[in-house]
Amino acid sequence: MTLDFYRGDLVARASHLATLNTEELHRRAAVAARDKDPDTLWALTEAYLTTHGAAGARVSPHTLRTYGEAVRAFLTYATDNAVNLLSPGANVGALYLRHLEAAGKSAATVRVKLAGARTLYKALRWAGATTEDAFADARAAPDSTAAWDKRQPYTEEEMTRLLGAADARMTALLLLCGHSGLRIAEALALAWADVDLSARALTVKNGKGGKTRRVNLSRSLGAALEALETMEGWEDLVIGGGVDAARERLGWLCKRAGVGNKGFHALRHYAGTKLVREGHSLDAAARHLGHASIETTRIYAKWADDGLREALDEW
Repeated sequence: MTLDFYRGDLVARASHLATLNTEELHRRAAVAARDKDPDTLWALTEAYLTTHGAAGARVSPHTLRTYGEAVRAFLTYATDNAVNLLSPGANVGALYLRHLEAAGKSAATVRVKLAGARTLYKALRWAGATTEDAFADARAAPDSTAAWDKRQPYTEEEMTRLLGAADARMTALLLLCGHSGLRIAEALALAWADVDLSARALTVKNGKGGKTRRVNLSRSLGAALEALETMEGWEDLVIGGGVDAARERLGWLCKRAGVGNKGFHALRHYAGTKLVREGHSLDAAARHLGHASIETTRIYAKWADDGLREALDEW
């Protein structure tokens, strides 16, 4: 029901702009670009994403939040550097990327900021405010750090310490991400109606790309969910709450457990690495995690190399 309300509100906001006549949409977009009005320009970008984006109304709240931050970050840069949004110079896009890189932003962050800024210009062209694209030829510098050297998974010892310091709610959340491999947004949105404890499985609805998948539960996750279900005060959602609040709770838990905070996604990496290390195929790990391509899963084989190193130590 919450997701339906979200989608309904999203489509309603998009319709408010998308149903304007051509002249009025053009006028509003041009004025907003001239004034660098972040609220109106984000509303325009959101309307474009909802109306013409690949995910349509299934675009996730996480995507909207990160794109919104990206659009506002570019508008701040444009304001500080007197960029004319409707007639940008030929090097504006490239210079913005160099600005981000010089500020120490990670390659992943730069790519997200680039995607958001590009979508802003798609929205401005959709509205007829400009024919320009400041980012048509802009390319982020390649990432010099190998994928397996970034965002390492939690170790077995770290996972044990986290679980030992967690309350019932955080235990369930840790295992949803660390055993079932859910993304944090998927775990927070999981409803009790999508959990089948008797079959030891759950259904992830509207995961990345709007896809639905069925995921098996580990024995310990099943027990954690059964314990949580008996507690008073829990209604539609298993965990619920926002991503920022969950990250804050994880930060406090890591401090209490004496574990470095690697974020929630490192729990998903833990799940993939554990599956590969225990001998399961990359194809099985990809299905469990909902990867669209097995190439994404290959990183877990690299992280699982520790098992090979330990075996070689015995030769």
